[in-house]
Amino acid sequence: MSKAFTKESEQDDDEELALPSLPQGTRNYMTPEGYGRLRAEFIELLDVERPKIVETVSWAAKNGDRSENGDYLYGKKRLREIDRRLRFLTKRLDIAEVADPSVHHGKDQIFFGATVTYANAKGEERTITIKGIDESDSLKGEVSWISPIARVLLKAREGDELQLLTPGGVETIEVIEVSYPAPKT
Repeated sequence: MSKAFTKESEQDDDEELALPSLPQGTRNYMTPEGYGRLRAEFIELLDVERPKIVETVSWAAKNGDRSENGDYLYGKKRLREIDRRLRFLTKRLDIAEVADPSVHHGKDQIFFGATVTYANAKGEERTITIKGIDESDSLKGEVSWISPIARVLLKAREGDELQLLTPGGVETIEVIEVSYPAPKT
């Protein structure tokens, strides 16, 4: 089908920007490592990958019929993806607030960046690390600072018993241990 008869939705381009969302008016808290990873991705896309794709698209456009030119069509699609990701990263980095968790090293109160071990009423223990929304990875035991468990844990101390609202009802959890990374020297 000719591209002239299809309409690309701008909403699709910005859909990625809407997820995951931050609470209105808050900063995008992240660790120095998380900020570094996002910044490195931004620079890689802008300085390395995008120029390569622009060169490929330019070369492919010179080859004639663009409607059946795979290099041209794929290149244009990839350029849109890169530009969408660059816009997303720009917005996230603009509102980023780097919070170094090592400043709390040795303290027993839970703040951003803490690694927390807690137990439920059955005695089952779980360890999580509270990170930024753009850097948390649930497979590694990392949760976003805006997640329900993190919001309950923030400002608590070792030994505190807290009430966590779960889909199965209210669950009592106890903070067993709080740790932070050691300061870099």
